Amino acid sequence: MGLFDKKFCSICGDKIGLLGNRKLEDGNCCKSCAAKLSPWFSERRHSTVEDIKGQLAYREANKAAVAAFHTTRTLGNNTKLLLDEDAKKFMVTSARDLAAANPDVLSYGDVTGCTLDIDESRDELKRKDNDGKEVSYVPPRYTYEYDFNVVINVNNPYFDEIRFRLNSSSIVSQMVLGSAAPNMSGNVEYQECKKMGEEIRDTLLQVRQDMRDSAAPKVAKRCPACGASTVGDANGCCEYCGSALTP
Repeated sequence: MGLFDKKFCSICGDKIGLLGNRKLEDGNCCKSCAAKLSPWFSERRHSTVEDIKGQLAYREANKAAVAAFHTTRTLGNNTKLLLDEDAKKFMVTSARDLAAANPDVLSYGDVTGCTLDIDESRDELKRKDNDGKEVSYVPPRYTYEYDFNVVINVNNPYFDEIRFRLNSSSIVSQMVLGSAAPNMSGNVEYQECKKMGEEIRDTLLQVRQDMRDSAAPKVAKRCPACGASTVGDANGCCEYCGSALTP
């Protein structure tokens, strides 16, 4: 088969244009089918045709979950974490039109971890000497750039990580002398991103813990007031006499 032979999508059967092929492990995928995959999915080239068909079926079913999603809380500025606290579900998206974007809807129980990564990089500032060559200042001078990334680890058959940046552009420090990193405590944008990232991280870790606690079997205790064996009600009180149970 020649390099420029016509190719057809192994998913939908349509003819693939010259630059429109997306290779699969055992077939081809057109741009239209590839665009329907989850934005958090990154293993296309190592996926089979059946893998992709399975994910597209999952993505089609996800449309109903998006339609039923009721946002009760929003965290973030550009890419946002949307929470449906009543249904205990969430999504991460920058889209305004949720129906068109079809962002993956996940359950609180799908969260396996969450971290805030602050990426730091530095560039040395240099000057030109009398010969026009770039040379270092003495002592060296640097600027630092920071990017804030939230990484959500999830249990999903098609991806295990949701990674998104909080700041729209890198936060640049003022020039500093020497190799010590600058003190960013007075940088408003830096501190706002840090606070936002910590809030997203802490929220997801809390809902993860809440789901674990609710799934854990309750252990019967002896009520100190009436002596009954009880697991307690929703308020941690004996369901027989209403007295508070000791931890």
